[in-house]
Amino acid sequence: MKYEPYDYQKYATNFIEEKQASAVFLSMGLGKTVITLSALFDLLFDSFDVHKVLVIAPLRVAKFTWPSEIEKWEHLSFLKYSVVVGTEVQRKKALDEKADIYIINRENVQWLIDKSGYKFDYDMIVIDELSSFKNGKSVRFKSLLKVRPLAKRIVGLTGTPSGNGLMDLWAEFKLLDYGVRLERFITHYRNKYFIPDKRNGEIVYSYKLIPGADKVIYHKISDITMSMKAEDYLKMPKLIYRNHEVEMPDNAIEVYRNLQDDFIQELKDKDEEITVANAAVLTNKLLQVSNGALYTDNGSTFKIHDAKLDALEDLIEASNGKPMLVAYWFKHDLERIKERLDSLGVNYGCLDKDDAIRKWNEGKLNVGLIHPASAGHGLNLQSGGNVIVWFGLTWSLELYEQTNARLYRQGQKAESVIVIHIISKGTIDEDVLDVIHGKATRQNALLKAVKAEV
Repeated sequence: MKYEPYDYQKYATNFIEEKQASAVFLSMGLGKTVITLSALFDLLFDSFDVHKVLVIAPLRVAKFTWPSEIEKWEHLSFLKYSVVVGTEVQRKKALDEKADIYIINRENVQWLIDKSGYKFDYDMIVIDELSSFKNGKSVRFKSLLKVRPLAKRIVGLTGTPSGNGLMDLWAEFKLLDYGVRLERFITHYRNKYFIPDKRNGEIVYSYKLIPGADKVIYHKISDITMSMKAEDYLKMPKLIYRNHEVEMPDNAIEVYRNLQDDFIQELKDKDEEITVANAAVLTNKLLQVSNGALYTDNGSTFKIHDAKLDALEDLIEASNGKPMLVAYWFKHDLERIKERLDSLGVNYGCLDKDDAIRKWNEGKLNVGLIHPASAGHGLNLQSGGNVIVWFGLTWSLELYEQTNARLYRQGQKAESVIVIHIISKGTIDEDVLDVIHGKATRQNALLKAVKAEV
């Protein structure tokens, strides 16, 4: 296929070519892969500035998206690539191939650098989903940072650079510029731009920005950063959000409150501080109860209520056969949803297999069941419908936006995309929504869920 780039695509490609280190924040649908590949082609075969490129991407994207984009466009036909995924034997075989671009999934970055036995001789690194390196304590971050000086060029691509707040930016830009713009150490960055928010004595649970610090941070990174939103450059459908509230029955409310109280009492009995870590354990359990079931200590499922299932049934009935995506989080939610759909005689499929994805896009499924963790880049579902129902929510803004973007993207023929959240009133669901809508940080919401009852 002949590539005829839009002006914004030309601009983004030139930006990558001009910068030794660049952060390219492009929302989904703008064509970040072909933009980057076009820049790589020029750097490899026009300016001869680089000779060997390492692309780090999520597994699905590494296996399918990058190879398919290279093969799709005529101007990239000279590019030779090798996909470094699979078993260790398969990965080593891929590394032995002669190629211009080596594409590896992010889970194998440490293996490549520390365990493979291969020399790290890449003079350019592309990180597809820079946000997956936002944790400066992670093994993949530390491994990549060790070899970062060996690459004279680096590009970080993402649509959600700071899903949990601007604290995420430190590690991402540390990889790009060694800490020149946002300080060499996270403590220095935190002390310069943030102040403690939630704390208990000397223990700080969360931080908030110093007033005006966001503008300073944006200015610091502006020379190597470009950002574009799809709605500014593409004709996009209208995005509509709706909350469908349900009332949990009295027995479920009792379980919810007892779980909260017992957990807090247990911490007190052990003389333990309420931290983000143990708050996360509790909120995970509370989310399960809100959805209608709970994992017991022996791994079995304890069913509590069907309020959300009843709401989902109502939404399906009201749709009059119009297809909808249903996002779930816990495995027991999936099993309960499938039982209900079976009883209703609804034609559905789990969108984790190519055959089910094909049926969805062909309009042969009334309901497509999807887990946010498997709904990442490279999964196009816009042909199958324009409604997504969140049965259970996730704290991750990144996963939330990526899942919605399966429908809300270029190629969506409907005039609007409708995102419906099924919310149990008076529960942790409401706190998660606050995080998603930017009204609170995740840490604040976690701690609020626990401390509200203390």
